[in-house]
Amino acid sequence: MRINLLLFFISFVFVQNCFAQPNSNGDYVTRKTVSDKLKKTYKKGMQYSRAGQNEKALKEFTKALKKEPKFIDAQIQWAAIHYDTKNYEVAAQGFEKVIQIDSFYKKKVFYMYALTEMKMKKFDKAVVHFEDYLASKPNNDILERKSKKHIANSRFMKAAYGNPVSYEPKSLGPNINTRNPEYLPSLTADGKQLIYTAMLYGQEDFIMSTKKDGVWQKGIPLDGINTDQNEGAQSISADGKFLVFTACNRKDGYGSCDLYYSEVRDGRWTPAANIGSPINSRGWESQPSISADGRVIYFTSNRKGGQGGKDIWVSYRQENGKWGKPQNLGDIINSPYDEQSPFIHPDNQTLYFMSDGHPGMGGHDLFFARKKNEKEWFTPTNLGYPINTEASEGALVLSLDGKTGYFASDIKNFESGKSVFDKVTEGGHTDIYSFELYKEARPQPVTYVQAYVYDLETKKKLSAKVDFVDLNSGETYASSFTDQDGEFLVCLPMGKNYALNISKEKYLFHSENFSLEKTQSLEDPFLLKIGLQPIKDKPVSTIIEPETTSPPVVLRNVLFETGSAELKSESLFELNQLLQLLENNSTLKIRINGHTDNVGSDEDNLALSTNRAKAVVDFLIKNGIASKRLSHKGYGETKPIESNDTEWGKQNNRRTEFVMLK
Repeated sequence: MRINLLLFFISFVFVQNCFAQPNSNGDYVTRKTVSDKLKKTYKKGMQYSRAGQNEKALKEFTKALKKEPKFIDAQIQWAAIHYDTKNYEVAAQGFEKVIQIDSFYKKKVFYMYALTEMKMKKFDKAVVHFEDYLASKPNNDILERKSKKHIANSRFMKAAYGNPVSYEPKSLGPNINTRNPEYLPSLTADGKQLIYTAMLYGQEDFIMSTKKDGVWQKGIPLDGINTDQNEGAQSISADGKFLVFTACNRKDGYGSCDLYYSEVRDGRWTPAANIGSPINSRGWESQPSISADGRVIYFTSNRKGGQGGKDIWVSYRQENGKWGKPQNLGDIINSPYDEQSPFIHPDNQTLYFMSDGHPGMGGHDLFFARKKNEKEWFTPTNLGYPINTEASEGALVLSLDGKTGYFASDIKNFESGKSVFDKVTEGGHTDIYSFELYKEARPQPVTYVQAYVYDLETKKKLSAKVDFVDLNSGETYASSFTDQDGEFLVCLPMGKNYALNISKEKYLFHSENFSLEKTQSLEDPFLLKIGLQPIKDKPVSTIIEPETTSPPVVLRNVLFETGSAELKSESLFELNQLLQLLENNSTLKIRINGHTDNVGSDEDNLALSTNRAKAVVDFLIKNGIASKRLSHKGYGETKPIESNDTEWGKQNNRRTEFVMLK
């Protein structure tokens, strides 16, 4: 890739105050000691050079050097112009000649010579000459800092060129890529919606495409959000119903550029609203990335308190729904230079971003970093060559499985290494591409649960509370409500076991178990339709047993030790949910039912199922529920809900459930 938001360009025309003391042998001439005629020639060359007329400038400096081969100032400018015109071999010869004439006439020549050698991929020599420049004690803080950075980059580039990574970018095709510039893609978790920024008639707008049968459909403008002003640099939520983006110079803005948001309600995007303080400040806020659970926003800002120019910051959503004070990600992620375009993968553990401060290929490179804990990160890793080049790379987003990267590039027309915004401003062309990311740089595998919640009797959609809990730690992984359509989508990283609880006042809850601790990949996500049973005294038509008033509710996260009635610690979350249901409905009476698979004798299975049901009742009584509201019964293997011919079927038949009683 060859795109970025900022391009660092160095001009090698020398200013007049860069002199060091000349050698005492005096066997060369300078712009001060040369003849008046050559002074005029030199001055004319400098005028052409400042005007960007390199060919004419080179002609004048060449003329001066023919008359006086040791005219050192003309030799420096001659070499610098060859560098600017990418004639690096000749430029290197010119700088070498300057050093031979007088190595300390202008110390900056060492710096320029080293930059030239970097372009020629002579990295070991470049390091030597950067170190020569530092050893000369140049008294130039900016170039000293850059020299140290270039030394690190040279060493990295030598290794990167010797160990290229797999990389084969492919265009997303004519339905996405048009004659207009398209850039900054973002994806929903299911990979079926792509929202990107396009330059249309000199204005930035959002375009959305959907994937059908593996093909991206023709992009259409995103109605409701696009205005007659610019909108760009967006992040779409996992479920595709919340968009955070950047807008600049608006009347309700806090600074030059702010973060705004819009959400889908009744099938339409709401008018954009400023996300407000404390995320937005008097500084520049842009390039947001919202976490899959919707509780964290990463973004780029040049606000006070950072490590350098542009830094990556993070804000956490508070219990009251408001966003907390942004925190700088610290000096592991942020450098004294620029870090930007963060993308937090739905695994919530892997951050991808751009940087020109960490060791890389020279411009803005793409990096990834993994979380050490909730607040700390491991040292970032460069994605390597040829994903990163000596040009500047652009923002990257990844699919849910982490295998496919999406980015914008002008690969077909690349020449200058300018950023996507430079290209757009100058009338250049960018398209959106995808590529398969090599395994070592991929995030943790993730799947998702998408569900529709409804009233089991009326079939109407419900607004219900959704809680996902990490069963191993007992901590809440995600907590939210279904949207106005009764739907929710939550991403689940592999490697853990999760409990899902759907609850609503005056309804029995519903639970699911997702055992992903030993799972590294899933071909298909979990797509569920969940009916909640209202709490009523009268029986419904689906009830078979006359003493009950509800169908059975399976307690999928009430777990026991193998062949035992001893409750596992992972059961505590669901048991507490049942306890809360009984506390909130003081007249509710229930019976706990126990079931087993067909392994073992009938007598043993009946006893085991009865004892397991009793263990749940004992827990509830111990925690304050009156015994007269509870009963239990074991059914052994007599009421399977799946075939016992498979392990999956046996697992489902080994269950604990409850029913409401009259």
